[in-house]
Amino acid sequence: MIVPRHYENLHLLHENTMPHRAYYIPASTAQFDLTDKRENSDRFCLLNGNWKFRYYDSIYDVKEEFYLEGFDTSKFNEIPVPGCFQSYGYDKHQYTNTKYPFPMDPPYVPAENPCGAYVHHFVYKREDEAPRAYLNFEGVDSCFYVWLNGSYVGYSQVSHGTSEFDVTGVIREGDNTLSVLVLKWCDGSYLEDQDKFRMTGIFRDVYLLKRPEEGIFDYFLTTSVRNGQAHVEAAITFSGKEIPVTVTVTDRNGSTVARKEGYPAEGKIEFDIENPVLWNAENPYLYTVIFETGQEAIVDRMGIREIAIRDGVVFLNGEKIKFHGVNRHDSDPVTGFTISLDQMKRDLRLMKRHNVNAIRTSHYPNAPQFYQLCDEYGFYVIDEADNESHGTGYIYMETRTTEIWRDRWNRAIADNPEFTEATVDRTKLLVERDKNRPCVVIWSMGNECAYGCTFEAALSWTKSYDPTRLTHYEGARYRAVDKTYDFSNIDLFSRMYPSLEEIIEYTKRETAKPFILCEYSHAMGNGPGDLEGYFQVFEQHDRVCGGFVWEWCDHAIYQGRTIDGKPMYLYGGDHGEYPHDGNFCMDGLVYPDRRPHTGLMEFKNVNRPVRAVSFDQEKKELTLHNYLHFTNFKEYGYIAYEVTCDGELKSKGVVGEADMPELVPGQECRLPLNFEVPQAGKCYLKVSYYLKESSALLEAGSLLGFDEILLKNEDMRNQTAAAFLDAKEKDGLFEVCEDDRYIHINGKSFFYTYSKLTGTFRKMNFENHSILERPMEINIWRAPTDNDSDIKNKWMEAHYHRASSRGYETRWEEKEGCIEISTVMSMVAAPVQRILMIDALWTIGADGTLSGKLDVKRDKEFPELPRFGLRLFLSEQMDQVTYFGLGPVENYIDKKNASYHGLFSSSVKEMHEDYLRPQENGSRSDCDFVTIEGGSLSITVAADKAFSFHASEYTQEELTEKSHNYELTPSGFTEFCVDYRQNGIGSESCGPELRKEFMFVEEEFTFEFKMVPGSKRNGSVK
Repeated sequence: MIVPRHYENLHLLHENTMPHRAYYIPASTAQFDLTDKRENSDRFCLLNGNWKFRYYDSIYDVKEEFYLEGFDTSKFNEIPVPGCFQSYGYDKHQYTNTKYPFPMDPPYVPAENPCGAYVHHFVYKREDEAPRAYLNFEGVDSCFYVWLNGSYVGYSQVSHGTSEFDVTGVIREGDNTLSVLVLKWCDGSYLEDQDKFRMTGIFRDVYLLKRPEEGIFDYFLTTSVRNGQAHVEAAITFSGKEIPVTVTVTDRNGSTVARKEGYPAEGKIEFDIENPVLWNAENPYLYTVIFETGQEAIVDRMGIREIAIRDGVVFLNGEKIKFHGVNRHDSDPVTGFTISLDQMKRDLRLMKRHNVNAIRTSHYPNAPQFYQLCDEYGFYVIDEADNESHGTGYIYMETRTTEIWRDRWNRAIADNPEFTEATVDRTKLLVERDKNRPCVVIWSMGNECAYGCTFEAALSWTKSYDPTRLTHYEGARYRAVDKTYDFSNIDLFSRMYPSLEEIIEYTKRETAKPFILCEYSHAMGNGPGDLEGYFQVFEQHDRVCGGFVWEWCDHAIYQGRTIDGKPMYLYGGDHGEYPHDGNFCMDGLVYPDRRPHTGLMEFKNVNRPVRAVSFDQEKKELTLHNYLHFTNFKEYGYIAYEVTCDGELKSKGVVGEADMPELVPGQECRLPLNFEVPQAGKCYLKVSYYLKESSALLEAGSLLGFDEILLKNEDMRNQTAAAFLDAKEKDGLFEVCEDDRYIHINGKSFFYTYSKLTGTFRKMNFENHSILERPMEINIWRAPTDNDSDIKNKWMEAHYHRASSRGYETRWEEKEGCIEISTVMSMVAAPVQRILMIDALWTIGADGTLSGKLDVKRDKEFPELPRFGLRLFLSEQMDQVTYFGLGPVENYIDKKNASYHGLFSSSVKEMHEDYLRPQENGSRSDCDFVTIEGGSLSITVAADKAFSFHASEYTQEELTEKSHNYELTPSGFTEFCVDYRQNGIGSESCGPELRKEFMFVEEEFTFEFKMVPGSKRNGSVK
């Protein structure tokens, strides 16, 4: 082995690195604007590019002293820096959520420890006024050794932290050779067991800083506000002796608002700013701070703000705030952990567009520039240390109770003094680097490590060093029950995935700590459901300061395209790795390529900045509530409205500025709206909110959200649906034949075959064209969503996926010009008892109209149903859909805030939501009628009571069985499910049980509907 085993030494975390400090980029003078493009600095030398690279399966395979000057690298390959090994075909991808991907034997890691040798040649020009050189690595996973020109420079770990080396003594004018050995695993990997793909390499920027012999090494800006005046304190640390410093603060217009020069008094320079503009996420006002010494300038941004807790409530600048946040990993399907500035901006733009105001950097510090963007664009940040030892919870135990598990989980690392140094180091690295970022309002000690002496030490240091911010650590809940711990330095009571009832119960306790949901509403696949419920609890309880949805993006590996051009994304287990956690990494609000899930659209409208509370139809007065914390909505946005009747626009308008009342934060106003409501039809008032002026990320006129209100009139039925439902069947002649199995009904324009054995129609022909490609079915199954992961087991144990209908007794008669068929039937599946009993009544009119009434009783022993309805298999030519209901995107009983009522048209293909792991998708609810047409046929379903439907080119079986969306095979027909209702969506894949109000728990219900066939010759619904 050519290197010492620092990588298995808990007490050698860094060798020859500089002390942790604040992030900044120096320049020779203040004329360089470095806040956006740090490469503008004449003292910044970026070393990114294609480096020479050789991969080794094991550290023990590294025999060559590749770091020596003159070493022949002609047989090395090239690899981009920054980048991850696995993104370029080395090693293999592995995804685990909580389990360690290696034996739990700290501090030891596998002997077969993959590693990569990097060599890079660069030219350096020494400057007389900046003779010192500092080499910076912003992110290397997991640990690395560094040589420059053949001389050993040092060693470091903590993958998501900055390591800085003083290389003044070994760098030289002209040609230089930088060599780095990166290992996949080290003792620090026990503290980096985050829910992510495990990737390796120099994945963030590498650069040199040229510095003078004497100057500023570190600074810490803190602000406080009293009586309209901001007090600013800059605590400065020097490299070498103290020297005079000039500190200048300018406002957004470049005007100087404060200036101080001279030697710091006791290491500090203090000054006041009169009538400051305070920073918040709605108005992220930044001042420019310039530190100047004789030979160097540092330009930074400063936001003036104060975060505090009073009586269990979180305040920013004296106002109550709520976090409408997301958890965000650094993740890209192509570049892995390597995230460029443009990729960061893309994420932040999407977040701002969807009303996200807060980010938790789960579960490690992001690149320094990410925080500068959050400062500028306006996001509150929970900044989290690179610390998770979740895998210690999987220690083998013969007896596994919650108490024993907690004790064992926390004993291995969190309450092990051997890990105190490493835990505190990771905290210091976080706090020291990001301490000047106004967006950071909360320090988080890490994630899911349990609790003990290591975190007591980290929290104690954090609160003593920076009392201006709040502290967070959810893992404090997990500790041994027979020991007393110090929780006094944790400011927030944090929970993951609590039920609404648990949150409400907490607010009744006498405690000073605000409740925060560091993770909630697991957004896996088709989800999350019930975001609205959480919003209401957040707003109704001051001591609940909000939450962070898990999580922002689906993690996946792009693997090219199929023959037909469909992208292939891989997840856990697809690379043959063990252990792995399957598709549990596919749990984001956006797809890997950042296309929004419908869950993100749901999040946006749930968290709209303004809501229409009510509409007084007699007074024609709309009541609005402003949910912004600092901004008068009249200054921020404008309102437009439209009135529709059965989907047809009847009136619309934009509220002029003169007509818009003041709408201050947290208050209500009344807005007159003058329009007429038709006397018949389903009429809605839709109120939309738009951004008035462009911001850094959003264009003027961007939609912020909407509300819709059902208006009252004399006949509130959808008139198209009513026309179908009210139409009286014409008298006609029928020819009916019956045998042991079937009843054959032959009318003037149709021929139907009814199965007495199933209680459904086997054939339906209209005007010599087949409506059904396969027999109709009673349907209680849906392809399980990711959030059905728990209840799915009960459903399968109940054999819902194998259920079919069985007829017992069937009678028919001709009555009032129609044919009536009644069947006593059930839903059964081997080997269980009857699931449902159904009394079915089918009425067939002379024109082929089919009315159904299904009276259903569920056996109480069985769990809630996935759905109940009919499944029709139509010709694949019938691929055009028109309906009146909620749209235009998929929606469910607890996931419908992104939708509104209207008359929508779409193709069947477009209605499919292409989740990367196939599952139930694309349903539309609260429908009055739906028409599917194509070829020579149409079929319309209408009902008095609103129903939902699903139309797809894929069967429920196909969606159930296939593991990846690119494996799906179209069925060759259109599967048309007409549902009385479905079970809700929820977030039970990693959250609470679905709320009762969204469960399909009815034991008795009736589903009534009318089905009308049609052809293009006699017209169909448009």
